[in-house]
Amino acid sequence: MDNPGHKRILRGMTHDFDVLIVGGGLNGPALALALAENGLTVAVVDALPLDLRQEARFDGRAYALAISSQRLLSTIGIWPGIAEKAQPIREIKVSDGHAGAGASPFVLEFDHAEIEEGPMGFMIEDRFLRRAFLDAMARQSRITHLSSETVVAQDVRPNGITITLASGKTLSGRVLAGCDGRRSGTAVRAGIKRTGRDYGQTALVCAIGHEKPHHGIAHQFFMPPGPLAILPLPGNRSSIVWTESHDNAARIESLDDAGYIAALRPRFGDFLGQIHLAGTRFSYPLKLTLANAFVKDRLALVGDAAHGIHPIAGQGLNLGLRDVAALAEVLVDARRRGEEIGATDVLERYQRWRRWDTATLALATDGFNRLFSNDNPVLRGARDLGLGVVNAVPALRRALIREAAGLNGDLPRLMTGRPL
Repeated sequence: MDNPGHKRILRGMTHDFDVLIVGGGLNGPALALALAENGLTVAVVDALPLDLRQEARFDGRAYALAISSQRLLSTIGIWPGIAEKAQPIREIKVSDGHAGAGASPFVLEFDHAEIEEGPMGFMIEDRFLRRAFLDAMARQSRITHLSSETVVAQDVRPNGITITLASGKTLSGRVLAGCDGRRSGTAVRAGIKRTGRDYGQTALVCAIGHEKPHHGIAHQFFMPPGPLAILPLPGNRSSIVWTESHDNAARIESLDDAGYIAALRPRFGDFLGQIHLAGTRFSYPLKLTLANAFVKDRLALVGDAAHGIHPIAGQGLNLGLRDVAALAEVLVDARRRGEEIGATDVLERYQRWRRWDTATLALATDGFNRLFSNDNPVLRGARDLGLGVVNAVPALRRALIREAAGLNGDLPRLMTGRPL
């Protein structure tokens, strides 16, 4: 929320803020908190009205958080307030098959007991996570939250960057962080183009209630049109991410709720008993999209503004939070060394850190989608055999569990639970 007293103090400075953040979803507030808690002043420009961000009703949206993401949220003070509302993911079962025919006998099973860190991750509802971010930003005096505002122009200057809002306000900062999604206006105004392709698939997203308990088990069921993810929520509820071809998804989306559940039921099976909708239905087309550069003069892209991958591995938000942790570490460390945080060589450190990891995961998810989203009998036999082999080799299985939990790679400090 706007803080007039804070702005009066800032008027005498060269810049209004150290960092300007465009985007008030999840990555933007996470970055703002990580920076503000380490002494930087931040403005968050949020297109949505504050009352929409504070919606308390469950609308079906939820996120899978890897252990590393949970550690980041804990370090920036978010996790303690939402921990009791999160559902631990204790097992993941991956299988292949056809709708109505059940899974193949080759199932890959991941159990959290095979690693020392605890549950492989957590499911948290969107309403709880967003509200926790809003409350935390309101408590932080170094953050100015401008809701119901959009950016219409940005201007790079020798010693900073200025943005103009639709309301006519202008703000200046040392760095601009674009956390404004796949259609990032920040990237477009900077002339950063994107590379990618349409998957020919649409994700149908909803939450369901079911008769039997899920026991904290997540399921990934691969079918020829695309994968079906069944992700446990608190109580006898699960979050569904259901992939179909564009045409079939449009047909299913046009059905009433009863017809929608009837279409889902043969794909879902009966292992959780009777099912019903427990929230709003959503759908969105699936595309692979990577920004050709993550940084430019005085500017860095974060989350979906930098990359959009297939939801096959449930890593979208986790990938964005890893960007947040890396950029925050780069900027805070540079400031402590007395460097100009908006300098090109500083921002290039962020790009070198995140671009390879992002591209690798994007290619991996793209490859998995190509391998599993088809009904080729030769490929079906090969992938079923592969699932069986991996499941039979503890070292391979453990490595994949750690990857799914976000514990591998060059992790920023915040994702290991250490402060900046």
